[in-house]
Amino acid sequence: MALPTTTPSSWMRGLDLPSRLFETGSDDYELYEEDDEFVLNVELPGFDVADIDVFWDDSMLNIAAEREDEQRGERRTYHRRFRFPKRVDDEGIAANYTNGILEVHLPVETGATARGKQIKVEG
Repeated sequence: MALPTTTPSSWMRGLDLPSRLFETGSDDYELYEEDDEFVLNVELPGFDVADIDVFWDDSMLNIAAEREDEQRGERRTYHRRFRFPKRVDDEGIAANYTNGILEVHLPVETGATARGKQIKVEG
């Protein structure tokens, strides 16, 4: 008898359950740094502004959205967290939701540098 070569849960990988359950995907956001600020664009089509919550806590940005469609009996949820490598001026964070895109601007504190260290790769 041959031993299985896959893990017991490998059959679920093809179902893409986390993406379907929480309606997220690997390309539902764009994050970049320009002009001393981080800019985050998140695709949230079908939500209203009142459905979206944005929270900042200890270098972590949390975005959550929830919407119930009573006519269809459906509930849509979205949740994602983003950690930033530089100190952000939390008083200057601004968010705008237009045409299904949430845009968050996170200004970097003056003189803030990335924390950490470079790791030498040996080969």
